Amino acid sequence: MDAQAGRTDLSVSTKDACRCRHCGTPLRYSLIDLGMSPLCESFLTKDQLGDPETYYPLHVRVCDSCWLAQLPQFVSPDHIFSEYAYFSSFSTSWVAHAGRYCAMIKSRLGLGPDSFVVELGSNDGYLLRHFLDLGIGVLGVEPAANVAEAARKAGVPSLVAFFGSEVARQIAVERGRADLIVANNVLAQVPDLNDFVAGISLLLAPEGVVTIEVPHLERLIAENQFDTIYHEHFSYFSLGTINRLAAAQGLMVIDVEKLPSHGGSLRVYLAHQGSQHPISMRVGNVLTEERHAGLESVAAYSDFTTRVQHLKRELLAVLIKAKEQGKRICGYGAPGKGNTLLNYAGIGPDFLDFTVDRNPYKHGRYTPGMHIPILPVEALDKAKPDYILVLPWNLKTEILEQMGFVGAWGAKFIVPIPEVSIIHPQKY
Repeated sequence: MDAQAGRTDLSVSTKDACRCRHCGTPLRYSLIDLGMSPLCESFLTKDQLGDPETYYPLHVRVCDSCWLAQLPQFVSPDHIFSEYAYFSSFSTSWVAHAGRYCAMIKSRLGLGPDSFVVELGSNDGYLLRHFLDLGIGVLGVEPAANVAEAARKAGVPSLVAFFGSEVARQIAVERGRADLIVANNVLAQVPDLNDFVAGISLLLAPEGVVTIEVPHLERLIAENQFDTIYHEHFSYFSLGTINRLAAAQGLMVIDVEKLPSHGGSLRVYLAHQGSQHPISMRVGNVLTEERHAGLESVAAYSDFTTRVQHLKRELLAVLIKAKEQGKRICGYGAPGKGNTLLNYAGIGPDFLDFTVDRNPYKHGRYTPGMHIPILPVEALDKAKPDYILVLPWNLKTEILEQMGFVGAWGAKFIVPIPEVSIIHPQKY
């Protein structure tokens, strides 16, 4: 402990140090160590339950030069995304979010039939479908072939590739440069950030605009959102880190919005340095807020581990009490973030009989590490559990509105983050 500050020493030993994926500085400080965990999207079939699983360290470090929070890369993106289990279209609220964004940005940028929109990490085409309906030409770039195929079946042109400078040059030659590049919740999944942003700069038209949505590191720390940390997310961002990434590749931040999605996100607007786009006052305001929050000093990261450990114990206490009273507990959702929480807290089938998910791809499979069965949502009607642990807590409002009927048999929801809370559906 630091005797003067009364906090845990965040430094890591030299032998464990690695280098920042943006600026190359040795990483000397720890944000949080969540122990060993399997890949969060590696859902298992019944036949695989007896096979060994590979666990990797889940230890986030912070660069004290550019302040990028990051995990070391233990597995290649090819391994993670060869067959991906996440399909964006199964979240009603997320599809609605995409629709509102497309209408807004079309108006803001004056996009029309001659415009060209590229989305990076386009998933199953959930967003680009809106642009097609607006009569705007699109291209999705998606590394997971199974997800890209779903987009193609929906009529969304999709290139199966990991985006970077080489792919950017290919698209620019074949289709021209983009008036708008969209990258929603993809930047965290990129190990080579510099090449990815260089590709954006190459593909973007001279007066084009980029919008990037990322969960905000400030909210992650302030609201105990440790479960958004998993191996598929290599990096965790503030506006300051994105500003430095962009500037290194000839881009500038021209605007920023704070969004409620994913527990608190930023939508960052980029353009070429020297372009005609004015810079919004919101950019300076958010950068100032981040500095005041201490995101560019080691002290801001000092008590995160202590708070997360307390939340883990509190959640386990609630679950243990319920089980000792003979109550039945099930889960709602099988998101990647849920697997971080389940593995870190050691919550397995001894606590949750099963969890449910709207994505048919996951039905009949089991969560990595903890091996909790994943069933269709209708299984809750048959089981009538006393408690339902909401794993995609960021979709709490959507889920409680859809599942309010469970109150008919007296079920209650347990929401684990930002703090453990028990919600009665009839009182929501």
